[in-house]
Amino acid sequence: MSISCTGTLNHLSLPTTDPQPTAAFLAEHFGCRIVTAGDSILLHRNGFDIVLDHVEEPVQWPRNFHFGFEMETLAEVRALHRTFDAAGVFMETAVFNNSRGSRFFCRMPGGVMIEVNTREDKEDDWRKLF
Repeated sequence: MSISCTGTLNHLSLPTTDPQPTAAFLAEHFGCRIVTAGDSILLHRNGFDIVLDHVEEPVQWPRNFHFGFEMETLAEVRALHRTFDAAGVFMETAVFNNSRGSRFFCRMPGGVMIEVNTREDKEDDWRKLF
């Protein structure tokens, strides 16, 4: 007999050498609420927690590791890209479109890559690709 988890994905834990700037970035730009602060920081957003675990050794992330935030409109994605670019956020890409909608990639403090996307301009049948 096989058992599988039917529970909700409720948190992501990320190691970082400097959690304070990462927490500030997520709070300012993504609406995360800082719940606890200290060596490790707990943030909360829409029923999901992000734990920033303080570590001493530098973290090496695989180049394409990332997590994403979805916005309602392409205009919002473009506006956030401009905001990040003006603020000196490390931008991996410009805004681009593929069959699943428009998106861009950037890196938050600590080096983790973030994808910001919208499905507003997705191809109607993009799911047929999989």
